Parts: sequence; structure tokens; C-alpha cells
Amino acid sequence: MFIYVIADYGTGDPAFAEVTQRLLMDLPNAQVQTLSVPPFSTLATGFWLAQLGLNPGPSDRLLYHNCAPRQDDPEARQNNEGEGLTYALLPNHVKVVGVNAGYTLSFIKQHAKVLQTVSVSRGGSQFRSRDVFPAAVAAIAQEDFSLLGEPLNPAQIPDVPLDRIAWIDGYGNIKTTIPASTVRLEPETKIVVRIGDVVSDAIYSDGSFKVAEGTLAFAPGSSGWASPDGGEPVRWVELFLRGGNAWERFGRPRINQSVTRLA
Repeated sequence: MFIYVIADYGTGDPAFAEVTQRLLMDLPNAQVQTLSVPPFSTLATGFWLAQLGLNPGPSDRLLYHNCAPRQDDPEARQNNEGEGLTYALLPNHVKVVGVNAGYTLSFIKQHAKVLQTVSVSRGGSQFRSRDVFPAAVAAIAQEDFSLLGEPLNPAQIPDVPLDRIAWIDGYGNIKTTIPASTVRLEPETKIVVRIGDVVSDAIYSDGSFKVAEGTLAFAPGSSGWASPDGGEPVRWVELFLRGGNAWERFGRPRINQSVTRLA
């Protein structure tokens, strides 16, 4: 069993180690890898659930995610209660277990063959992903589905917000939620892109390296997955500054900021 833990604890945060050792108590032979997203970034969480879950990988794998801003109810919390735990089964038999918050399930909701609640406490600890959820994760990983509850209606899960920043990679490339299929431009078309208060010229390219050094490319990026209806694969536009850093050029924008094509 291969397990990805996707959470907003912070890069290098010992919380990942605490969660990992709880998982290994019930799954001693599992291999666990961790991925940190920015605090409360359900958009980044959902993006990586789809990118890792819907693409080729080990056949026996489970994605365990925890990004729970507790924004489903603005009132004071009783017993540290937060958003509920859910289970999804993807077409390639990859299991997904985690909190239904914001956009965490938005990218996979149309792909999931099963989408259900998990009947575990929504409270009981400030650190539910360590103290409450791992036993349920381990049970589901071992094909014990006795904790599954009511089906989730995909219509009640928010759609992916378009024209946003989904991720900034280590090279400063900006991955967006602009579907590549919606861009109707000829290669080498000059455009203008705005993020926040920063505006930059760019070149539309059908491949990021088909631009000169120092040029900002607006192009289908490296992220995407199969279409839920078997049609054209899903691909997302990426902003790529060849020989530089697109994130720096745009003043270090945050995930979820809007990306606007002005021309």
C-alpha cells in the first residue's frame, strides 16, 4: 500500500511525522509520502488529489488529505468539530479519504465512481487527522468499508473555480485553472496577462520551451489527467518564464488569485 498524505501543516512540519506514525500503527507495511499545501488552501489540495490520483502510479494506493479551514460554520466550535470525512473511489481504483472542505473534492467529483461520507466523529481533537481519522483510513485501505455512510451528491460540491492560480512550482511556474481547451489562439500570439496589480506581456505557445529566453509563455502545462467522459484529456494552462521565474515577475502572487488575459 502506497499512501500520500496531503495536508496544510507546512513544509517540514513534524505534524506529518505524527500522522505518518499513526497510519503505520495499523498499516505497518505501507509506504507513506507527504505533500504540503499552503494553509487552508483547499484549491491546491483538490488539484493535487486529481494530479496524483488520476494519473499513472502504483495500483495499490490511497490519498489521505486534510485541509480543514473549518469555514463551513462561522459560529464557535464545540469539541473542535470540523468538516466531515469522506471517501472517493477513482476509476483506476485509487482510494481517496479526507475532509470535504472548500474545493478539496472539486477536481475529482465528476471522476469518482463512489463518493460517500465516512461515519467518524467530526470533533474530539484539534488534531483530528492524527487522533481521529487514521483508524478509518487504515480500515478503508484494507477494504473494510463498514464506516461508509451516506452518498455525497456531486452537485453539492463546488465546481473548480476557473482562471485561478492552483499551484506555484519550485521553478516559479504558475499552474492555473484555465483549461487549455478553452484557449483559441494561434501559437506565437502575443497576449497580456494580469495577476493582482501586475501586468505582463506573454506569448501563447503550444509547448513552454518554444519561446525565447526571457519570454513569458502562456501555454498548456505539464499538469492534467484523463477526461471523465473519455474525451479530450484535461490540461491546464501554465505561465512559464523561460530562464526566469514567473512567480517573481508577477510579484509573488498567492494560490487562488485570479489570472486574467487582457488581450
